[in-house]
Amino acid sequence: MKSRSQRTGGVLRLLAALFALALVASACTRDDGDDVAAEDTTEEDTEAAEETEEEPEEEAEEEAMEEESEAEEEAMEEESETTDDVVAEAKAFVAAQLSASEGFDGPSDGPAAETGKSVIYVAADLTNGGVAAVDEAAAEAAAAIGWDYETLNGQGTTQGRSDALNQAIAKGPDGIILGGFNANEQQTSIAEAEAQGIPVVGWHAAADVGPGDGLFNNVTTDPLEVSEFAAKLAIAESDGTAGAVIFTDSQFDIAIAKADAIQAELEKCSGCSVLEYIDTPITDTAAQMPAVISRILSEYGDELTYMLAINDGYYGGAAPALRDAGKDPAGGPFAISAGDGDAAAFDRIRSEEFQFGTIAEPLFLQGWQIIDELNRAFAGEDPSDFVAPPAMVTKANITDADVYDPASGYRDNYQAIWAG
Repeated sequence: MKSRSQRTGGVLRLLAALFALALVASACTRDDGDDVAAEDTTEEDTEAAEETEEEPEEEAEEEAMEEESEAEEEAMEEESETTDDVVAEAKAFVAAQLSASEGFDGPSDGPAAETGKSVIYVAADLTNGGVAAVDEAAAEAAAAIGWDYETLNGQGTTQGRSDALNQAIAKGPDGIILGGFNANEQQTSIAEAEAQGIPVVGWHAAADVGPGDGLFNNVTTDPLEVSEFAAKLAIAESDGTAGAVIFTDSQFDIAIAKADAIQAELEKCSGCSVLEYIDTPITDTAAQMPAVISRILSEYGDELTYMLAINDGYYGGAAPALRDAGKDPAGGPFAISAGDGDAAAFDRIRSEEFQFGTIAEPLFLQGWQIIDELNRAFAGEDPSDFVAPPAMVTKANITDADVYDPASGYRDNYQAIWAG
């Protein structure tokens, strides 16, 4: 049996051991705490560093997005301003042209009348109102100057025009007029006329005004100016929202030039659109246009608000199909023509029957000019540099006349020149 002193010594040793263990445990706990704190500090530092790195990137992205948004807004504002400018310009232009009356006097001088002459007018197709009106006016002027005058009809075909022109040459006149067809289509015959000393003057016989392609002169308004008038009328009336189709006839250089110019002018208006550029023969509009109109009404629906053509003749053929489709004769799609302003077109505009407007040629004035140009050729002088402007005609300014015939006194002016 152990003594009390032995038992006491054992207890003390146990307590000492327990105390030592407690110290070790306390030290471990402090080390673990330091490690955790260090880890926490490291994580906090890392997160702070990452946040510090992310902040400039986010700010840069936000700034880039703001700059992009501002640029888009500025571009939209500029586009809107440009559209507004185009529309405002078109409206001012239309207002001015609807009351224009200058530039229709004819030339101020020229040679006295050559006497005893004969001329033949070779018409592309006398069913074309413009061709027929110029023929009528040229006959009137020929009578005033004292010449013999004859008309041959090309019947609307290449062969018909060729036959009529060759017949005219065979008759041996002093001069020939090409009424409404390309001189370059008939170069062999025109060369034959030139070889026989027969001067040839054209009306709408080339894409450009003046001499060329064997012509002493080509009498027409500036086709690009006519197209500008037509397109600006559509831009102004639609308030810059026209959805248009364009009708042309690639048989004729002047028709292509006019249609291309219409398209170019419309494309300046960002709110406008050219839905289709349609090439269809003007000599066959009665047969072709009903099907064309039915198709485009079906294909474009409400997008189609305007139709622009290089000649009024297209709308005579379009009217039945528009009527069959239940369209309002005075409503859209609104029809505007870049020439010629014939009697049928004036009737449609006056009665608001499927034609809104036309850019009319002064057809009678041009007929008188053709006779004056031939007189200059007979006298051995140069062609005149006179070019009549076109006239914008809508319901707002149309008169009771069959064609646009300016009250400028041009008939008296020409007769005064011919009187010497």
